[in-house]
Amino acid sequence: MDYRKYEGDSPEKVLSLYESVGWTNYTWRPEMLRQAYAHSLFALAAYEGEALIGVVRLVGDGASILYVQDLLVRPEYQRRGIGSELLRRALAQFPQVYQTVLLTDDTEKTRAFYQAMGLTDAAETGCRAFVRFQ
Repeated sequence: MDYRKYEGDSPEKVLSLYESVGWTNYTWRPEMLRQAYAHSLFALAAYEGEALIGVVRLVGDGASILYVQDLLVRPEYQRRGIGSELLRRALAQFPQVYQTVLLTDDTEKTRAFYQAMGLTDAAETGCRAFVRFQ
């Protein structure tokens, strides 16, 4: 597996990756996805040959807050450590950041994954998350 800073790829490859995990909010709005990547703080991709296998996208100011916006790996490549490696390498770019957060599905699988990666459920810290979708 080749891990490298994501510098942009063909729209078809990126949309195919998001489609493979069912993230249709992005696939229905390809221009939003393009802009999201253009304004991201950092993105790292995993490739097998020229095939885009996974990506992690971070947003924030790089000092006080780092938000893991997207972490996805094609289903046929999941459970091989690719998502863990993407997240580990991306977070290593910002070791000084005070607060790292993310919003994810409330499933046992995601809870176990992110806790294994060293993140804590916000409810356990006395915090509450709020969100608004448009």
